[in-house]
Amino acid sequence: MKKIYFLLFALITSLSFAQVTFNPGIRVGANISHISDGPVQDYWYYNDNQGVHYGNNTYDIKSKVDFYIGFQANIRFVKFYALQPEIYYTRQGAKLESQNSAIASKTISLSYVGAAMVNKFYMDKFNIHFGPTLELLTDHKDIESPTEADLGLLFGAGYDITKNFGVEARIKKGFVHINNYHTNVTFQTGVYYTFNLKK
Repeated sequence: MKKIYFLLFALITSLSFAQVTFNPGIRVGANISHISDGPVQDYWYYNDNQGVHYGNNTYDIKSKVDFYIGFQANIRFVKFYALQPEIYYTRQGAKLESQNSAIASKTISLSYVGAAMVNKFYMDKFNIHFGPTLELLTDHKDIESPTEADLGLLFGAGYDITKNFGVEARIKKGFVHINNYHTNVTFQTGVYYTFNLKK
């Protein structure tokens, strides 16, 4: 029992002397997004003298390129670990390529304001990171009644080119169906800049 108390005391003491730093920053980059989990179909009908006629059109899902921008707050507890809360604006969606020459292709656009809680593990200038995301829908185009919120998980890696400037790449997967079948999948690549603040 004494050994356990001693270990707890040593841990608390070491954390009390740890050089915790707080560095806010900005992130900006490109989204390469698509939607997954099932075919995309439009159902249509028209009236004529013969009555009502129904049909459907199937689309191939292609990636859509857009952007993200946001703010981060890097809280570095020890040399190898930081907790990084983030808030951001992101434009996602997909291109839908029609398989019917009589029906035009279209682009689904989904805009979100989101937040993430990112765990970052450092290996010299490299870092790997992961964490949960919550995104609230702010605008949409060419998709009917999308879900108002999306929960997801991100995984990524970064490299500090300088003390303040770095590059990163992430994959972000949503788990909430944005309509009946589909979920968001987004690859991000961009840059970040952190501002030095005193402890």
